[in-house]
Amino acid sequence: MKIDRLIGILSVLLQRDMVSAPYLAEKFEVSRRTIHRDVEALCMAGIPIATRQGANGGISIMEDYKIDRTLLTNSDMQDILAGLRSLDSVSGTNRYQCLMEKFAKNEYEKIADSHIVVDLSGWDKSFVSEKIELLKQAIEKHLKVTFQYSSPIGESEREVEPYQIMFQWSNWYLWAFCVIRQDYRMFKLTRMTELKCTDETFAKRENAGYIRQDYWDASGDVKAVIKFDKSSRWKVIDDFGTERLHYDDNGDLWLSYVWVSKESFFYHMLSFGDKAEIVEPAEFRNEFCDFVKKILIKYNKT
Repeated sequence: MKIDRLIGILSVLLQRDMVSAPYLAEKFEVSRRTIHRDVEALCMAGIPIATRQGANGGISIMEDYKIDRTLLTNSDMQDILAGLRSLDSVSGTNRYQCLMEKFAKNEYEKIADSHIVVDLSGWDKSFVSEKIELLKQAIEKHLKVTFQYSSPIGESEREVEPYQIMFQWSNWYLWAFCVIRQDYRMFKLTRMTELKCTDETFAKRENAGYIRQDYWDASGDVKAVIKFDKSSRWKVIDDFGTERLHYDDNGDLWLSYVWVSKESFFYHMLSFGDKAEIVEPAEFRNEFCDFVKKILIKYNKT
């Protein structure tokens, strides 16, 4: 919609001293002619925008101009506040709420009573928040970071170029370029230890932004069919969603799913206790039985 694009252009101009028409055209996926018409529309609305020709030219907005907060409704402001509070839940401070108070000032009390609460912190808030703060600084300053990383295949030392911090699949991750693997990787923050910011800078790579991937990865090697007792329906839905589930006449749940490794598959099945049964393939049933027997041996020693 045009009004959304106009607000978007105004937001960009308020954040940057000067931008070019080609930049705005690419950002909003329209022609340069459309951008020039949008700029004219903003000028007619009373917003002081200047254009300058030449190599150092571009589009800019008067330095002391302030956006009219009436562009945002109370509902808009409450959504913004909910988002800022969610960041405070991770940082362990009220830094972002203070930012909102400065932005809203007299209107803050009207919007503070939001019906949406987003708490992104884990069971140990400091365990992740300190890492997020360090990684934020490294990303802003284009500094490499190093850390020890624990994964199903073992421990490793990593040196990476950090690009984005994301909250996905109920956990915090870092999207970075791994110097050792020479490829982009996702790293779970809780698996990082000895995280340090180096003094070595890096130049941002092209197409470094994260492209969202589904949690369910059909390229895995461990495919199995599982039958779950209907009493565990709540946990099955929590772990797998509802799209891939099928029900039999007794109300039990059936699932065909793919895991990255056999170890992660077996550990996942253990979390269901006696409420899950591996149906196919037969060799997985036998291997899982041996896996459980090894656990029983530890307890039978006494």
